[in-house]
Amino acid sequence: MKLTKEKEMKLTDVLNYDLVQFGFRAADKKEALDKLTSMLVEKNIIASKENFLNALLAREAQSTTGVGENVAIPHAKSADFNKAMIVYAKSDEGVEWESFDGQPAKHIFMICAPDGGANEHLKALASLSQALMDADVKAGLDKATTKADVEKVFADFVAKTEAPKEEKPVAPSGEKPYIIAVTACPTGIAHTFMAAEKIKETAKAMGLDVKVETNGQIGVENKLTKEDIERAAGIIVAADKKVEVARFDGRPTIMTKVADGINKPEELIQTILDGKAPIYKHDGAVDASEDSSANESIGRRAYKHLMEGVSNMLPFVVAGGILIALSFIWGINSFDPKDPSYNKVAEVLFYFGKISFSMMLPILAGFIGRSIADRPGFIVGMIGGILADPSILGLKSDLLAYTPSGFLGALVAGFLAGGIIHVLKIAFSWMPRSLDGIKPIFLFPILGSLIMGLLMIFLINAPMASVMEGLKHFIESLNGSGKFILGFVVAAMMAIDMGGPINKAAYVTGTALLTSAGSAGSDVMAAVMIGGMVPPLAIAISATINKNIWPKAQRSGALVNYVMGLSFITEGAIPFALERPMFTIPLYVVGSIIGAMTGVTLGAVQWFPESAIWAWPLITNIFPYILGIAVGSLFIAIVNIYYRNHLIKIGKLEVL
Repeated sequence: MKLTKEKEMKLTDVLNYDLVQFGFRAADKKEALDKLTSMLVEKNIIASKENFLNALLAREAQSTTGVGENVAIPHAKSADFNKAMIVYAKSDEGVEWESFDGQPAKHIFMICAPDGGANEHLKALASLSQALMDADVKAGLDKATTKADVEKVFADFVAKTEAPKEEKPVAPSGEKPYIIAVTACPTGIAHTFMAAEKIKETAKAMGLDVKVETNGQIGVENKLTKEDIERAAGIIVAADKKVEVARFDGRPTIMTKVADGINKPEELIQTILDGKAPIYKHDGAVDASEDSSANESIGRRAYKHLMEGVSNMLPFVVAGGILIALSFIWGINSFDPKDPSYNKVAEVLFYFGKISFSMMLPILAGFIGRSIADRPGFIVGMIGGILADPSILGLKSDLLAYTPSGFLGALVAGFLAGGIIHVLKIAFSWMPRSLDGIKPIFLFPILGSLIMGLLMIFLINAPMASVMEGLKHFIESLNGSGKFILGFVVAAMMAIDMGGPINKAAYVTGTALLTSAGSAGSDVMAAVMIGGMVPPLAIAISATINKNIWPKAQRSGALVNYVMGLSFITEGAIPFALERPMFTIPLYVVGSIIGAMTGVTLGAVQWFPESAIWAWPLITNIFPYILGIAVGSLFIAIVNIYYRNHLIKIGKLEVL
């Protein structure tokens, strides 16, 4: 039943008392979550436990939901739920939950939140966090032996309090110190509000005025005003995700993780009262706190920066690929006014498609740089992305006469941009604060762009020229004596950099052999075409079979790869390879080889340098050709699904 806007949900509306369990036992939290999700399946609340269980485990991988004092609040969102629900399990022995205080979880509250759930749901869930900070609730749960007991505990709590409401600014008392705080956790469902409640509770017990801003799924509530910040004796930022911190410039500010807000509120507050909180100095570049950087591994932070670049690059790939594919309707060269197949509409489509595609590399590098070092990192990253292939802007000079490094070079450039800016920050830290304003708009962009240009030209791009020449000579040496081997090699090359210089070298080779073959056609060209289509089609198939292996931001882009794959646009697979390139790219290569060799071995021959679906009638032995595409694509898709599900299950991959 969907709730209307008029009905405000309370905590008692989302607690499912019919599912309350006593005497709950599990060896660890993974077993506990497995048992609880299995119960939901048995009760016909969800059809399959896999998706929700994986979401719960992914949340645990971010940080434990064992909040201490024998309480655990595992939580996740899923499309399996049309309304929020809380499942309570009480364990007399306790379940090992890797809790903040090392104590086992005896009270387990599993929050089942719907995707895109209304604010009413979220407020009710936030109310649970407040309730578990209440001494009467804790005591009542410890004594509870029946479902009726549990129901009474929360009914009594709801009777004396309501779901979180906007707090009014605290009026100056003239006597009490004023403490303000910001709390935020990755999902914004539980820990955000528990930390807020604990800080408020502790501050009031210490005789202080307090206000806490929460950055949850509901949005920003109790937002700190300029007056609050100016009056405050100090600020606590207990956050595991980005929050606005530029406003705290020049103020005593403690930056810490949300867990400390729950477990160490008195220590944090006392640090402020003792005058030991560091003065926050905003450098004019970064507007947000580091996203749980204190707790995350280097790999985890790199992944987040990478995904920032990929998510912004994806629309350019999709738009450009489809526009170019549409231009092929009139022929592979119909955009060219000098070609007999020229069509004005095709020229327009191709032109705009190329513009969109040309932005792919700068956008990737720019947004990775921005994620690491904000706006200065963005411009330096953009410069690096352009220099990965200067031809995208029609740039020509003797200095830029090298083989472009393509998306791999842009990837390096993005992270390099962030590193350059951080080094420059350290190098110019001696400058007086009065000059901080010129750093992000003058010094960092100019010096950063210069350093980036030199590194890209002389360190990253230049060596690619010799590598590419070696590849070309290798291919030429195979021609005539080893066409089967050559087909094997060019299929692999099509998938290595997916539209980059190696891919293009394979295509040029295939086209050259096709030209020399004349009306006989070329099996090597068939290998090139199949190899180029397999990776994007594999991504689309994997998203069709199991969309939940991909983050929501990528799912629609994954399905678009049907169009891009059938249009021979291998670039569509790039965003999906960058997440785990050490596994994914070799997988693409193997799948493309399997597909190409299947088609070629069974007699597929290409005598036209076009592989878009509308050109398939021009292929000799079309059925082996299609079979090769299907075999290679399915191989990659199935392996990818198995691999990513495994990563999700063990908590090493997020798909939220």
